Amino acid sequence: MNNAIPKWVDIGLIPLLNLLLALLISGLVVAIIGESPIEAVKVMIQGAFGKFGIGYTIYYTTNFIFTGLAVAVAFHARLFNIGGEGQAGLGGVGVALVLLAVPWPHWTIALLVASLAAMVFGAAWAAIPAYLQAKRGSHIVITTIMFNLIGSALINFLLVGPMKAPGMAPETSVFPPEAAIPSLYDMFAVIGVSFDKHSPANISILIALLAAVFVWFLIWKTRIGYAIRAFGHSEDAAVYAGISPVKIIMVAMLISGALAGLMAVNTVQGQARHLVLDSVLGAGFVGIAVALMGRSHPVGVVLAAFLFGILYQGGGELSFAMGIPPEMILVIQALVIMFTGSLENLVRVPVERLFFSLRKGGAA
Repeated sequence: MNNAIPKWVDIGLIPLLNLLLALLISGLVVAIIGESPIEAVKVMIQGAFGKFGIGYTIYYTTNFIFTGLAVAVAFHARLFNIGGEGQAGLGGVGVALVLLAVPWPHWTIALLVASLAAMVFGAAWAAIPAYLQAKRGSHIVITTIMFNLIGSALINFLLVGPMKAPGMAPETSVFPPEAAIPSLYDMFAVIGVSFDKHSPANISILIALLAAVFVWFLIWKTRIGYAIRAFGHSEDAAVYAGISPVKIIMVAMLISGALAGLMAVNTVQGQARHLVLDSVLGAGFVGIAVALMGRSHPVGVVLAAFLFGILYQGGGELSFAMGIPPEMILVIQALVIMFTGSLENLVRVPVERLFFSLRKGGAA
């Protein structure tokens, strides 16, 4: 029945209806605890788009674009990569190692090398579960979950041992000033536009958008992208056409891991400027919801990432300004994830039936 609906309905209208339904239920939850849903929406919007909030919204959006694209690429090969947490974390290790290794003459060179290191470390951490799936039949969901935990333990070990800076805190030394990438404050200052000086948003948002363009070109304009999509639609048909499952699994997961690792440029090099514990903060798991809501299309992923950036920053402001417990903010975020993911068919099936009946009636 999917053929009965136009593409704009599939990637636009249905996600929008799911989102509105999730927000409606969230409003009822807010009303039940004695607060005004309309006031809550106003506070969230002001918190997400205000002078001091917009930078954090962009910062979260950047993280979610990287992890959402990572999950989306794997989805196209019918692989469920939920190891974005570990891959992004190991990407941070790569960034820290190269930025602390040598003095850098300019931030552009440091950014290029750090980006490559983040992608290599993220891809390497995804390569092991990919190999186990391709060669040994181990399920990618199980192995990527396990490697999230292993990656966390490894980063813990490094930050209390070989990479630890002098002092009590489990963290590396601060990167040299020459390795600091421009923040949005620096970028907007060049054109005379005021921006919050303390905003964590930085130039990596441009890298995230370029990554989205790369994924679009890769998946829809290249031979390997066609092979990935063919394998994702039907493994048997892909094998019959001469496509190697081992190659597709490895390539898709390596690209997926590289995209997740690239998130560390934003969090480690851009915001913290040194590696700390828990630098990923759940962005790998949010990427799953972003990819689902964005229908694994780069444009959809960017828009969904922006929505979740609003929810994260606006939710924090909601908790601070209205005294709504942080757990309730998590409930609202979970409702959005639930309605755009597992309960999507609540909207999809009726909409598909409606368009099918309209098309059938028009043909008659």
